[in-house]
Amino acid sequence: MNKSIILVGTIVLIYTLFVIFQFGGNELIAYNLRSLIFPFVALTYFISIREKSIFFNLFLIFYSLSELLAIISDKLSPGVDYLLGNSLYILAYLMLFIKICKSISLMHVLKNFKIHLVVLTALNIYIVYVMQIIIDPLVELNYEYFVELIYNIVMLLLLSSSLINYFYRDNKKSLYLFVGSLCIVFSEVISVAYLYVAKQDLLNFIAVSLALIAFYFFYQQSKLGNEESINNNMLID
Repeated sequence: MNKSIILVGTIVLIYTLFVIFQFGGNELIAYNLRSLIFPFVALTYFISIREKSIFFNLFLIFYSLSELLAIISDKLSPGVDYLLGNSLYILAYLMLFIKICKSISLMHVLKNFKIHLVVLTALNIYIVYVMQIIIDPLVELNYEYFVELIYNIVMLLLLSSSLINYFYRDNKKSLYLFVGSLCIVFSEVISVAYLYVAKQDLLNFIAVSLALIAFYFFYQQSKLGNEESINNNMLID
């Protein structure tokens, strides 16, 4: 049987068990199951995709390591667990951000998308400001505030770059990257609500489901080439 099919079946099984235990009140088991979902997604990518991007590889590796950290989190101090886990997520999103930016001509973007950049910058500043207001009274240590600030900035840079990349290339690959980035950002926002505002099972379910949808689109885009854009005849692959 095809290894990819087995891995996909395993992912579906783990996700189903996660949902059952999450809504069944077994939060610890659900937490550990969730930590296995995305490493299996990464494994599926490494096995089934031949032409791999180094930065996308690093994105999957850092993200998976942060997820797997949940399994040994009880053996780490809360501060180390928080700092290491979030640092790995930040590195993961930075790798994906770099992957996207590598294929964009900066001069073309500055010349043709000035208004887009201004609007996105203003919107990002506002979103970061609002999210920090929500988080500020809830974080216990001073450094947590700055970690969350860096986390949110990197996350929104990823979303903005994927949107600019879609405007720039206007093809299926860039669309999948944007949809994936959008889903991952919504997932992170809902995770913040789950962790800091209300520990509701539905919020965690939605956050994990959106992240899984994001990885589906990331996986699909990795199988596509960057065909020529109608917006730019001189693209950098």
